[in-house]
Amino acid sequence: MFTLDLVERPFTERGSRLLVTAHPDGLRVARAEYETPLTETVELSGLVVRDRAGRVLPVVSATPTEVAFAGGVSLLFADTSTLVIAGHRAQAFWRRPDGADQALALTGCHVLTGPAGTWSEPAVRAAAEARWDAWFARMPPVRADLAERARMAWWTLAVNLLPIGGREGLVPSKYGYVGVWNWDALFHAVALRHASPALARDQIRLLLDHQLPDGRLPDVVHDHGVLAETTDLPRSDHARLSEHVGRANGTAPSPDPVPVTKPPLAAWAVWKIHQSAPDLPFLASVYPALVRAHDWWFAASDPDGDGLPAYLHPYSSGLDDSPVWDYGPRAEPPDLNSYLIHQADRLADIADALGLPADAARWRSRAAAHAELLVAERWDGTRFVTLADDAPVPVRTVLELMPLFTGRLPAEVAAALERTLRSGSFWGEHPVPTVAFDDPAFDPDTMWRGPVWLNVNYLLVDGLRRSGFTATADELHRRSLAMVRDAGGLYEYWNPLTGARAPRAASGFGWSAALFIDLATDPSHRPGPTAPAGSD
Repeated sequence: MFTLDLVERPFTERGSRLLVTAHPDGLRVARAEYETPLTETVELSGLVVRDRAGRVLPVVSATPTEVAFAGGVSLLFADTSTLVIAGHRAQAFWRRPDGADQALALTGCHVLTGPAGTWSEPAVRAAAEARWDAWFARMPPVRADLAERARMAWWTLAVNLLPIGGREGLVPSKYGYVGVWNWDALFHAVALRHASPALARDQIRLLLDHQLPDGRLPDVVHDHGVLAETTDLPRSDHARLSEHVGRANGTAPSPDPVPVTKPPLAAWAVWKIHQSAPDLPFLASVYPALVRAHDWWFAASDPDGDGLPAYLHPYSSGLDDSPVWDYGPRAEPPDLNSYLIHQADRLADIADALGLPADAARWRSRAAAHAELLVAERWDGTRFVTLADDAPVPVRTVLELMPLFTGRLPAEVAAALERTLRSGSFWGEHPVPTVAFDDPAFDPDTMWRGPVWLNVNYLLVDGLRRSGFTATADELHRRSLAMVRDAGGLYEYWNPLTGARAPRAASGFGWSAALFIDLATDPSHRPGPTAPAGSD
C-alpha cells in the first residue's frame, strides 16, 4: 500500500465519482463529471474534525483504504456513492455548497455524503481492505526500484475506472478528463491485459459499441453520448483552439461540421491483448468493426485522394496544441500514415489467426504499398515532411520520426531517422521532446510544444525494436522509466530539460500509469536497474 497526498492523489474508489482532497480550510468532497470543473461539483467543503475540547484532530494518514484522523476518526467508502465518517467522542464540521455550516457528533459510523443507510465501521473497513488487497495482488511484478511508482500507477488505473457508455471504462483522469477518450482507451487496454484481459477487451468494446455508421470511431464516449464531430465540442474548446490554429498563415477552422476521432491504433491494441491472452471469439467479434474503422480514413479523411490520409481536425491527431496546427486546421504529419501502415499489418495478423489467409495477404499487400507511397511522397532525403493545408510545415516535431513504427522503411531511411532521434535535436537527458530542442517553436512546459509524453516514447520504443534498433530502444525504455520513477507522480507530460512535471500537466493520468506499468513489465525486454536522474 502507499500513501495519498490528497492533492495529486485524492481519496477515491474504483467506480466512484467522489474525490476527497485537502485544502487550507479542511477536506473537500466533489464529484467528477464530464467537462465540469471540480469547483462546480462540490458536495461539501471545509471538513474538519475536533475533539471534545475543540482541538482540531489532524489527518495522520491517507491510504487507498481510509483517511485517518488523530483520535481514531476515519473517512471510508462504504460503496461507490457513499462516504462515511466513523469515530467516537469527536465532532465533524463542514460546509454545504449553499454555504450553510453543518456539525455532527460522532457516535459510530455516519453517512457523510450519499444515500441514507446504516453501516458498520469494522465491516466497511474490512471490505475496503479486501477490495484493495485483491487489486494490488493482481499488479504485475516489477523491479524493486520501480515498485513505488508502479503501485501508484496500479492504484491510478483502479480509481480511474468508472461506469461509462454501458461498460466499465478507464477515464484519463478524474481531474478534468471524465470520459473514455479513444486513444487513451487503447493505451489503457495495453496495461490492463497483464492482469485483467477481460477488462482490457472491454476498453476496446466500449469504443466499438459507439462506432458511427460510416465506420469512424468517436473521439470520446462520455456520460451524455459521444464526441465525434466539431458540433459536439464544448464552446470553450472552440475558443481555445482558435487561439493558435492557423495563426502562422491566417487560415481558420471551417465553420462546417468536421469529423473528430483519434489516431488509428485499435488493431495494434487488440493484437497486443490477444498475444497476452488469446481469445479467438473476441478477435472474430471485433475484426469487422476494425476493418470499417481502418477503411474510414481512406474514404473520408483523404481530402486530396492521394492515398495518404490527413487529420481533418487537431483533436483527431491527439496532439491538440502542437505547433503543426499553427499552420492550418487540417494537417498530415507522418505519424497518421505510419499508424495506418502498421494497423494493416496487425489486421493481417488478426485475419491469419481467424483462418482468413486471403484477407491476411490483402492486408499485407496494402501495408507494403502504403509504406512505399509514404516514402515516395513524403521523404525528402533528410526527413519526413509534415503538411498543413497542403503546404510543408517548417516546425520539426517528433512526429517525423514515427515512420519507424511501421517496421517497413528502407534500411537507409530507417537508419537516418534513428540518427536524427539520437542527435541533439531530439536526444537529451530526458528524451524525447515533442518539438525538437533546436526548433524555434520548442517550449519545454507547454502541451505538445516540447514536453515529453510517455505514449510517444512508448510508440517510439515499439517502433525502434520493430525496425531493428534494439540498443536505442533499450536506452529510451530505461530513460523513460527513470524519468517517471524520479519525477514523483504519473503526469500527463514532463519537462524534457528537467524531467520534472510540467506546470500545467494533469496528475494521476491514465495512459502514463498504464504505459509505465507496461514498460516496467514488458516480457520481451526488462532492462537492468536504471541510473538515477542526472547520471548516464
